[in-house]
Amino acid sequence: MSQPSTVDILHVPVSRITLDAAVATIGRWLDEGSSRYVCACDVHSLMRARTDATHMAALRDADMVTPDGQPVVWTAWLRGVDDIARVCGPDLMPRVCHALHYKSRHYFFGGAPGVAEALASRLQAEQPKLRVVGTESPPYRAWTPAEQQATLERIRASGANIVWVGLGCPKQEAWMLANRAALPGVIMLGVGAAFDFHTDRVKRAPAWMRARGLEWLHRLVSEPQRLWRRYLLLAPQFVVRSGIETIALRWRARFG
Repeated sequence: MSQPSTVDILHVPVSRITLDAAVATIGRWLDEGSSRYVCACDVHSLMRARTDATHMAALRDADMVTPDGQPVVWTAWLRGVDDIARVCGPDLMPRVCHALHYKSRHYFFGGAPGVAEALASRLQAEQPKLRVVGTESPPYRAWTPAEQQATLERIRASGANIVWVGLGCPKQEAWMLANRAALPGVIMLGVGAAFDFHTDRVKRAPAWMRARGLEWLHRLVSEPQRLWRRYLLLAPQFVVRSGIETIALRWRARFG
């Protein structure tokens, strides 16, 4: 099955996708039994790709780059793309677990010690038929080659066909890029903060803020020391750079 069509934003092919369409596409990939990986791409990820060659390679090689962040969706709309809506990791995870539980086997890889196990328990409580075949919280330090190989062996031995990767950006994208070939028949989904949101380690913005593109404000107020650079420096740069790119695209479309 072909990958979703894309819209290029700052040289990143963002998938023209909605949450329902993303879940349906993942379901088809499960039927095919192919190796795939999905990146949830917000403004921070797009800006990171400008200066991080590995991160750009991971996004460009991904089978789906979901628009994780309302500013990414708004940018696509300004370019005349209307078949796109926000698809973020914390929303995608429970939908996939609920809709595809009958043909999926899940491995949760990421988070602080104990978080992956807590996440699996929470999701199984919500969907009792969910099949969890493994959980693992890797160390924050650099992993040795032996540790990385052991992780891959555990995932393969588990029989998982979906691996949720919660290592944070850009570590999770680099990990998926490096290990797709080592995990045949596995769909990897980089979902970052979903591990913390769904275990209540981090409180998510209210639905009304998310609907109005204000989740960034809630996160900034909640974690100012960690996120101030992302939202107060990178976000304005994205507005300028993506705006210039949009104007240039419109100019070329009108005047050739």
